Amino acid sequence: MQCLKAPAPIAAEYFCVTCRTPFQNPFPLDESGRCRLCRSGARGFDMAYCFGAYEDTLRELIHLFKYGGMKPLARTLGGFLASALPRDQQFDVVVPMPLHWRRRWQRGFNQSELLARLIARRCAIPMVNAVRRTRATAAQAGLTNARRRENVAGAFRVRKPRAVEGRRVLLIDDVMTTGATASACGLALKRGGASSVTLLALARVDRRLFEPDQFEPDKQVSQEVA
Repeated sequence: MQCLKAPAPIAAEYFCVTCRTPFQNPFPLDESGRCRLCRSGARGFDMAYCFGAYEDTLRELIHLFKYGGMKPLARTLGGFLASALPRDQQFDVVVPMPLHWRRRWQRGFNQSELLARLIARRCAIPMVNAVRRTRATAAQAGLTNARRRENVAGAFRVRKPRAVEGRRVLLIDDVMTTGATASACGLALKRGGASSVTLLALARVDRRLFEPDQFEPDKQVSQEVA
């Protein structure tokens, strides 16, 4: 059980104030503390919070939960997730990141939904499967940020507009890499009438390890979000 206590919150001296991407120095941030993607409007969500880095023990726990079928880990991972959410933030509804029906059938469950149920219980607000994935997308691994956005553009649709219309949505996902998938889902929620979308993810890939040219925002998606 000691391994369950090992993951630590992600730490960095500099973060984007919107997407919470960590940076090694303040130069990628503007005077408001926003990164290039957030300045360009290439985000479909208004704010993002993550618990830890997608590496070491946390990565192993997520793999056991997600691919090993160890659903009881949801309670422990949900606790980590809840600790990353600022206490002064208020939301009206919790929405899990949807899986395509084929992926859900293969896995047997949606890991984001299990986490979302726990967060909704802690926040005392409803959880609604308000978004569906309209098509299966190619794997995001190995794609540049612009390619990732192209890959998931238009892949989500709000199935229950009344559940999100005029409401502050807390979108739950397990892992955030560049934020392209969350942006596409957030954009769908905004089009469905959500007044705001905040992403809460269990882990994020530390993009400080990658080259800057992988972060060029996709102009078309940027215009759609704006």
